[in-house]
This record gives sequence, structure tokens and C-alpha cells, in this order.
Amino acid sequence: MSDIATAGLLILTLFLILGSGVWIGLTLSGVAWIGMQLFSARPAGDAMAVTIWGSASGWTLTALPLFLWMGEILFRTRLSQDMFKGLAPWMQSLPGRLLHTNVAGCAVFAAVSGSSAATCATIGKMTLPELQRRGYPDDMVIGTLAGAGTLGLLIPPSIIMIVYGVSADVSIARLFIAGVVPGILLALLFSGYIAIWALLHPDRVPPADPPMPFGDKLRASLSLIPVALLILSVLGSIYAGIATATEAAAVGVVGALVISGLQRSLTWGTFKESLLGATRLYCMMALILAGAAFLTLAMGYIGLPRHLAEWIGSLGLSKFQLILMLAVFYIVLGCFLDGISMVVLTMGVIMPTVTAAGIDPVWFGIFIVLVVEMAQITPPVGFNLFVLQGMTGRDLIYIARVTLPMFFLMVAAVLIIYFIPQLVTWLPQQMAP
Repeated sequence: MSDIATAGLLILTLFLILGSGVWIGLTLSGVAWIGMQLFSARPAGDAMAVTIWGSASGWTLTALPLFLWMGEILFRTRLSQDMFKGLAPWMQSLPGRLLHTNVAGCAVFAAVSGSSAATCATIGKMTLPELQRRGYPDDMVIGTLAGAGTLGLLIPPSIIMIVYGVSADVSIARLFIAGVVPGILLALLFSGYIAIWALLHPDRVPPADPPMPFGDKLRASLSLIPVALLILSVLGSIYAGIATATEAAAVGVVGALVISGLQRSLTWGTFKESLLGATRLYCMMALILAGAAFLTLAMGYIGLPRHLAEWIGSLGLSKFQLILMLAVFYIVLGCFLDGISMVVLTMGVIMPTVTAAGIDPVWFGIFIVLVVEMAQITPPVGFNLFVLQGMTGRDLIYIARVTLPMFFLMVAAVLIIYFIPQLVTWLPQQMAP
């Protein structure tokens, strides 16, 4: 059977099993088992057992539940309120005024959350009613929040980076550090867009609040100290080579528990809720990763990734054309799948091609995160769109329309890091060995 026929049969099997309501992780294992049984001489049973156990028992993966738990703890604190109070006084003088709190708030919370949906929901819980009460236009409030919420994936610690690192066998610590500058770049692009919009539409920007003395601004900013210390302890320990990503995650959990305790939001009930929330999310992700590991092995035995890499190599594509093709592929895929599923489903097939083209796997990881961010705000399966739909009551089409400028800014960010790859690679190169 030809490669095209084999791939077509496996893709059809994938959609048939998914369509029957089977969980994604079990679907991936099922497709892998069918592929090995039909197109490989190796017995599928022992290969499945060894691969799934190996993928689920790796020490690297320990960082994932810990960062999930840290995000869940902070989600239940007053952190968003404190951040709004601390950031708002400094935004009054900027064009667009308090709209910038969406971007700055999401950027700060992203550095302790790791989740796009959690960042969007937590910051939106505070900024949406506050900005709407002050008369800021809904399209800008919702659009900037949806776009800025995606920073939860790019600014470390990022759940999707851990998933990519495990799937592609890339250092998670280096991925985390590589995401810092692109994350700041994307936040600046969002803020730049708000400033330009405000200058073009001054009549739509509400008047500034009464001026606040500099001392009062500083006192308001004191509420940002706990989260700043948490960010420094997590990312600083990784950058300095003091801690691995897993050890930094443990530091983050302890820090989150301390912050929630100091804010008096840590009760036995919230502790249990955060632990159970993190456990549910991790079990789902671990099952998907285990299934993906088995599928990657099966694809290797069948030979599809190698043949695909050879085929793409025969096309004579330049590096830019390859990146452009992959970007379009992932954006289309993101219309139907969530980010984690996109990464784990494709890495086994895509990575050999990327390696053969001489693309840095750390740079490619940041590229993947950016295109997955785009998927977060593209219907019909954009998670951030669903979060905002639940919070605002607006229909999905409206939210997608007002978020469209943020999508194009992400495309611009991809082009910038392609032409200036040092924005991604410089910081990881400076890390302690």
C-alpha cells in the first residue's frame, strides 16, 4: 500500500474513532495499534506497553502537574484584583489608557499561570466589568483581552512548551527562557496597536481618572510585589542554572500557596479544588501524551515521517517556504483541534522534516507556540473565544471578529522572529550550562 493510502486510512480511522466519542488519548493509541497491526511486523502489544510506560514515567513530565497546580492555586486568589490596582495608575498617561491593563495584566499573570484560558479568565474577571463600567468600547475591551490572554502560552512557564519539550525531546528550561523576549515583543505589539487605535479614535477613549500623586502610585504598586517575587524565583532559578524546570515548578507551587495564604484566600476548600482541578487537567494531558508517544513509535515503524521528510525535501522548498507552509497547516488545524492535541498529533511526523531543514528545535518550539496561540482565537474551537463568550454573553462570531486584529499581530510576530531569530535564541545561549 502506498504512503498516501496508508496515511489516508489512518486519518480516516482517527476521525471515525474521535467521532464515536472516544477520548483523544485512547483514540491516538487505537490508531497507533491499528497502524502497527496492519503495516508493521512488530507485535503492537509489547510496544504499546513499553512506550506508554516510558512516556508516562519520565522525570521531565513532573513539571507539568506542578505548574498546573500553581496556576490553579493563583486562579482562586485575589491576584487579578491586586494587579489591576497596581497597574491601572501607570496606564492613565498612555494612549488608550486602561485598555493597556488587559495586556499588562495578562503578561504578568501569564508568567505565573502557564495557561491561556486561565490567564484570559482570571484577568477578564477583573478588567471586563471595570473597563465596561468606565465606558471603554466593548470591541476593544474584548478583542484585546482575547489576544492578550494567549500570552499565557508564550510567556513562561507555559504548559504547551512542556508538552512540546516532552514530545520533541527538547530542553524545557531552554524553551522557557526562549519564550521571554517573544512574549514581551507580542505584548508590545498589542499595546502598540491599542495606542495607535486610541490616537486615531480619541473620541472613543473615556477621560482619564483624576491625577494620582507619585507616592500613591507607588503604594498601589506594592500589591505587585508578591507576584513579581514569584516570577523571579521561578524563572530566575531556571535562568541561573540553580533549578531545573521541575524544581522551579515546585518552588512556584510553594510560592503560590504562600501568596494565597497571605491574601487569606487559602482555605481547605480552595486547596482541595485547586488540587483536584490540576489532577483532572494533568490526567487528561498525560493520557494524550501517552497515546501520542505510542502513535509516534507506530509512525516510525510504518516509515511515514521519513517518507514525508523525503517528499518535502524533494520539493526543494526554502526554509521560509517550509515555515510558511507549516504555519498555514497549523492555523487550519487549529480551527478544529486544541493546542495540546495539535502538538502531540504532529510532532512525530513534523520533527524529522524540521530537523532535516536545519531549523533550531528551540526556535521551532516558540514558532509552534505562536501558531497555537492563533488557534486559541480562531473559530470554531478557539478556547479563548469560548471563555469570553461565557463571560460576556456575546456570540462567537462577534468575539472572533473583534479579535481579528490580534490574529494579524501574531502573524507579524511570527515574521519578526523568522527574520530576527536571535530574539528567540540569544537568551537560551546565555543560560548557565
